[in-house]
Amino acid sequence: MQKPVMFRHGDLWPDDFFIGAKNRILELQRDNGAIPWYDGGVIDPWNHTEAAMGLTVLGEIEPARKAFRYLMETQLDDGSWWGQLGSAVPFDEEDQTYTGCEEGAGKPIRDTNFVSYIATGAWHHYLITRDKAWLRTLWPHVEAAIGFVLAYQSAHGEIRWSANDPHTPEDDALITGCSSIYKSLECASLIARELGHARPSWLDARTRLGDALRSKPHRFDRTWEPKDRYSMDWYYPVLAGAIRGAAARERIAAKWDIFVADGRGCRCVLDQPWVTVAESAELTMALLAAGQRDMAEQLLSWQHQWRDTQGAYWMGYQFEMEVAWPSEKPAWTAAAVILATDAVTGTTAAASLFDQRHLAEAAE
Repeated sequence: MQKPVMFRHGDLWPDDFFIGAKNRILELQRDNGAIPWYDGGVIDPWNHTEAAMGLTVLGEIEPARKAFRYLMETQLDDGSWWGQLGSAVPFDEEDQTYTGCEEGAGKPIRDTNFVSYIATGAWHHYLITRDKAWLRTLWPHVEAAIGFVLAYQSAHGEIRWSANDPHTPEDDALITGCSSIYKSLECASLIARELGHARPSWLDARTRLGDALRSKPHRFDRTWEPKDRYSMDWYYPVLAGAIRGAAARERIAAKWDIFVADGRGCRCVLDQPWVTVAESAELTMALLAAGQRDMAEQLLSWQHQWRDTQGAYWMGYQFEMEVAWPSEKPAWTAAAVILATDAVTGTTAAASLFDQRHLAEAAE
């Protein structure tokens, strides 16, 4: 393990600081552009896009676009993607069933949160490159994805967690997933405005989703056990900008002591002695969004100790056993730290994407 490293606003990270993280993402990227979780892992549209965003921050524009091309080539006719695709494991293309051993194996899920995230990735890429021609190339795929997702919004504002497939009968919504969709709707609306395409229905859908996240907790976790043991349910409404200001700070303070292990990071679940680097990086950006910069900088500083000797980031650290666990270094973990460091330092033109809300709700 390496020592904590503190970055502050205006700092420039050393040129070689993220070489290990960048190389980890690039070595995982397949010839077709796909970026699996890790060696032998699956590919999902959300984490794949997150990895592409990390590459964009580091100036690896062509590999990032190669990743977006993969999304364009694998998008289904209705605008969605399958939630998990096989990488170094068998995958039945005919019935779209992943046959590996990961959680969810055999269930062809089309997660609405995963589907919408292309909008966040596309807008992030544009903020850095300012390549409007490339944004136009991505636009039909963003539009189709958002159309698919909004078909699953209820009259109450929340959005169903997945397509209504035989393998996903639960008609329910997730706080974390809907929060991420809220941010993706912001990015999709900004893309539409930049390209001259009026989409007032997207703005209205985002307003109704924000209201559900703030005011209708009964519309989430209706048919399964609450997900509040997961830290993401705690900080994601703040990270996405659905909860802001004093309410955001109150939400963070309410569970800080149970989710954050001092000197280590953010737990994935409250009842396990396990901090995860990606969640800690996301919480860093949520703290920035809540106006708590000093806390954000300190939390991020703890994450750099969870690098291997080459500079790639372990998924997490089990601090009772004092081991990196699991022994995987996911592409999306590396990307999350890169994005959080960019947010803290303000290095790129996309640095404020997650620490600010850039578009008012339609009712405001």
